[in-house]
Amino acid sequence: MKFEGRIALVTGASRGIGKATALRLATEGATVAVHYSQSKAKAEAVSQQIHDTGQKAILVKADISDRDAVNSMVESLTKEIGQVDLLVNNAGDVGDIPFDELSPEHWDRIIDINLTGPFNVLWALKDGMIEKNFGRIVNVSSIAALAVRPDQLPYAAAKAGVISLTKSCCGPLAKHNIRINSVAPGAIATDMLSEVSDEMVEQLRSTTPLGRLGEPDEMAKVITFLLSEDSSYMTGSTVIASGGRILIP
Repeated sequence: MKFEGRIALVTGASRGIGKATALRLATEGATVAVHYSQSKAKAEAVSQQIHDTGQKAILVKADISDRDAVNSMVESLTKEIGQVDLLVNNAGDVGDIPFDELSPEHWDRIIDINLTGPFNVLWALKDGMIEKNFGRIVNVSSIAALAVRPDQLPYAAAKAGVISLTKSCCGPLAKHNIRINSVAPGAIATDMLSEVSDEMVEQLRSTTPLGRLGEPDEMAKVITFLLSEDSSYMTGSTVIASGGRILIP
């Protein structure tokens, strides 16, 4: 198994891409820290699914925008299962809002969750990875970072920042045998789409060149590829997985 003996932390693992990634890592032999912020019951269900595969999982809770909470979470999970080898920075929130209604407070919240949050988790783990001389990191960005999408100003800015964070950390981490990449998904069939009208979902589907939404497990496959040694010569890269949607103006 690709990740046997490795310890993984997946943020936002109670649903969607995070859940699919946590389950796939477990089936490949990893011990998984299943992170959540609010959805404890869903996170417990993911943890149980992992236990059912015969692998170990633990629940970890933190508001990733709270640096002290993240540091405490990392300290606790390190004591319980050991130093994290594989990090998937997946937790986030779209928070669509029209340009004319955007407030500084909304900007701060979306930036804190989607950019400062991944930084906090990465920074809490990097010294342990450096000491171990091993680490594999995937930051989940979005095609919103690369192409203008309506009502997503702070989200797009944050996700563009995630790509820049990935690139900027590449060189300093590489000398410690730590690879860091990102993935930019397109429209994926996750719980977040339940907040969107049926008309909008159909528009997303019909304007994607492959003619459908992506599935969370398809993104999990890309993420686990980047974490594995199958991508051994990749670092600082962003993989776009959008069904061709990145080409749509």
